[in-house]
Amino acid sequence: MKSAFIFPGQGSQSVGMLKDAAEAWPMISETFDEASNVLGYDLWHLCQHGPAEELNQTMVTQPALLTASVALWRQWCVSDGPRPDFVAGHSLGEYSALVAAESLDFIEAVKLVQLRGELMQDAVPAGEGRMAAILGLEDADVVAACEEAAQGDVVAAVNFNAPGQVVIAGSAAAVERAIEACKGRGARKAMPLPVSVPSHCALMKGAAEQLAEALEDVRFNDAVIPVVQNVNATVVKDADTLKSNLLKQLYSPVLWTDSIRTLSDEGVTVAVECGAGKVLAGLIKRIERGLPVHGIEDPDSLAGALAAFGQS
Repeated sequence: MKSAFIFPGQGSQSVGMLKDAAEAWPMISETFDEASNVLGYDLWHLCQHGPAEELNQTMVTQPALLTASVALWRQWCVSDGPRPDFVAGHSLGEYSALVAAESLDFIEAVKLVQLRGELMQDAVPAGEGRMAAILGLEDADVVAACEEAAQGDVVAAVNFNAPGQVVIAGSAAAVERAIEACKGRGARKAMPLPVSVPSHCALMKGAAEQLAEALEDVRFNDAVIPVVQNVNATVVKDADTLKSNLLKQLYSPVLWTDSIRTLSDEGVTVAVECGAGKVLAGLIKRIERGLPVHGIEDPDSLAGALAAFGQS
């Protein structure tokens, strides 16, 4: 049996997340304490008490979700959970995957995702960028609609999340035009998302240039667990390639559908969603219906995941 751990990105956060896990496992609060010492504020208190508006600010959301995923990964390890054959993360979740693969140190990852969030927020003035979810349309039709709607502005398909579920991003006016173009092509739904940062499109290239400077001083190791990366959905272990692809990820589409199919092609027959929520499990049902996905958000779900691996 081959297995994979998958790590969620933005959108999985919620006030009160991991409360039950923290009550059962000291590892959760210990990991959040580590992150808080780096960030300079009480990350756990913010995750538990909000306000949601603050937790949903990308420079807060990113370290919060990274820390949640790493805390649960550490709990899996101390619970004698077996090492998976592959790891992958959706967008921000790729940083969590790299920590699990021992390519990137956790503290360095916290610093990087906080900076990543700040740079992304600063890259496009508030209100000038937008993202939208397009449902019920073929990938090629979404791409064509964006090309038609661009008219000299930036708009592109940026998250290929599952068949019939694509997210687009770009300048606000171009995204609005693309929404109408997608509706004209028969989209079941085409709706703006409540985010101000247009992730994974060309508007993030300036942020990527600044992030590249920070990455120069960060040590990456070859991965001890192969990583399926967002930008090309290929299996990578080499440190330099992992680092290069992580930078490209900021302004390149997330090929999540292809990443899950890569895991399936590699023989993966069971997956664990390691982080808050169940967003990725829902997407995988639409990509590879026969691939079971277990969560590990609390003692009961951890026990179920361990049992799926033949552990007790």
